[in-house]
Amino acid sequence: MAENKVLGFNDILGNDMIKDHFQKAIENQKVSHAYILTGEAGTGRKSIANAFSMALLCEKGGKEPCMTCHSCKQVLSGNHPDLIYVKHEKPNSIGVDDIREQINDTIMIRPYSSYHKIYIVDEAEKMTVQAQNALLKTIEEPPSYAVIILITTNQEAFLPTILSRCVQLKLKPLKDFTVKSYLAEHLGVAEKEAEICAAFARGNLGKAIHLAASDEFKELYLKVMVLIKHIETMDIVDLLDKIREMKELNFEMGEVLDLLQLWYRDVLMFKVTKDMNLLIFKDEYKTINGMGQKIGYEGLEKILDGIETCRTRLDANVNMELAMELLLLTMKRP
Repeated sequence: MAENKVLGFNDILGNDMIKDHFQKAIENQKVSHAYILTGEAGTGRKSIANAFSMALLCEKGGKEPCMTCHSCKQVLSGNHPDLIYVKHEKPNSIGVDDIREQINDTIMIRPYSSYHKIYIVDEAEKMTVQAQNALLKTIEEPPSYAVIILITTNQEAFLPTILSRCVQLKLKPLKDFTVKSYLAEHLGVAEKEAEICAAFARGNLGKAIHLAASDEFKELYLKVMVLIKHIETMDIVDLLDKIREMKELNFEMGEVLDLLQLWYRDVLMFKVTKDMNLLIFKDEYKTINGMGQKIGYEGLEKILDGIETCRTRLDANVNMELAMELLLLTMKRP
């Protein structure tokens, strides 16, 4: 666990309502015995769970962890005896033995040094039905000091009985501007690059940070730009060769479509507003303007619809080259 940098609430971007919920629970001494934190990977679920745990265990007793007391230092080093991270050996499932051995068999042992004893189950959607039923017995009659936090990308995987006994909190994506500012100010990412990573990540800070550091993403971006800029002049066979090349390099076709979608939205946006500040691809505004002058509104809508249709076809396992060829033809002759 020590590999996760633990932050206080004040250092976590966004999701103010959820942070406020936890801080009020601490302040008013109305902490629930079980929580479900739902959201995409990279949206800050673990950071919030850790901040809540550290604040609950903090010796100062405030709603923000002090970061300096013995208890906070133990959490920061990943060695607090009353904060247990449930592990699982099988990559795709959390079994009944994992829950029994790590939660049920130890939960009646009182906390060592704090009022609370906290269990964090990451990837909780991987719990088998038997594991969930085992956990349910504990959630139904927990000792007063116990807090169980389930972190998940998909709460639909839980039994209704688990859902009904937990406080459910859903994390929302951040604003693109917030993500862009963080990349530029904290990580020194160039503004142009930060803008593209933020838009591509759709409000997911973890994903945006990963993209900003990814050479593969930079290479994918350059290859998609070649495709866009030569869509008129290259024939369909050469364009398909470019797609095959991306596939051979193990680039996700969904990510290719995401970049195409962002690009053509920029073209449409600039055509309507003529406002360069609204563009994601600001450095390419001349190309964007030129494309907008050549393609009518109807043509741009047709391309954007074509991208969504292609995405649907790929999700339905339609032949990739056929789906992409139909899209490229739409882009060539909208």
